[in-house]
Amino acid sequence: MRIRKGDTVQIINGKEKGKTGEVLKTLPVENRVVVQGINLRTRHVKPTQEGESGRIVTEEASLHASNVMLYSTAKKVASRVELIVEKDGTKKRRLKKTGEIID
Repeated sequence: MRIRKGDTVQIINGKEKGKTGEVLKTLPVENRVVVQGINLRTRHVKPTQEGESGRIVTEEASLHASNVMLYSTAKKVASRVELIVEKDGTKKRRLKKTGEIID
């Protein structure tokens, strides 16, 4: 996966299309990401102890990684990512549209 925790991404498909947010968690085995404030799901939680009341919890559900694209906050544009190898052998991620190096 070329998307990592802490990256800013834009949603390119689905009901949340066009929104941007920060990646909270990546699930590389399932090829999914969890984005802050996107794809919210509500869950009803029963009380576990006496005297406690039930509650409704809102949390982010995962999105497939193909539905998000890395977003450049400086240029305000979403772009694909390419991996480049520096002369010293280190790998860096670069946005294809802007040429901006992320790592």
